[in-house]
Amino acid sequence: MGHTCNSIIINAPYDLVFAISNDIPRWTELFGGEYKKAEIVKKEANKITFRLTDDEGKSWVSWRLLHKDNYFTYAEREEPKFPFKYMKIVWLYTPKPEGIELTWIQHFEMDEKAKFNDEQVEGFINKHSKDNLLIFKRLIEGQAP
Repeated sequence: MGHTCNSIIINAPYDLVFAISNDIPRWTELFGGEYKKAEIVKKEANKITFRLTDDEGKSWVSWRLLHKDNYFTYAEREEPKFPFKYMKIVWLYTPKPEGIELTWIQHFEMDEKAKFNDEQVEGFINKHSKDNLLIFKRLIEGQAP
């Protein structure tokens, strides 16, 4: 199994951090060009189903549960799951004196037919998460009052 955990502190109000970080269509900007398209497929109560398309033109559908009052979100990759057997993602929003600590936890297992193994993908996710969290910080703090 693969597992990653990366955090950054964003000096902005919680409502703003939560709203911008969960604005799926803005993920094309927030994730530094990693996604060519980020489209909402369906919204019902606190669940958002969305489709992401990467820079190679590959698309997949995921869903995300927003638990704003409890300071977290939970998501899973739905279809196609490949190259993963599963991908589960938790984002934690922890108030700190200097702002909101945004933590991304990804728990996954690669399909045995995938090009890369769990360890290789952990390295890839850790690098991209650190880069992307810096973009989130810059963009959200740039919109903070």
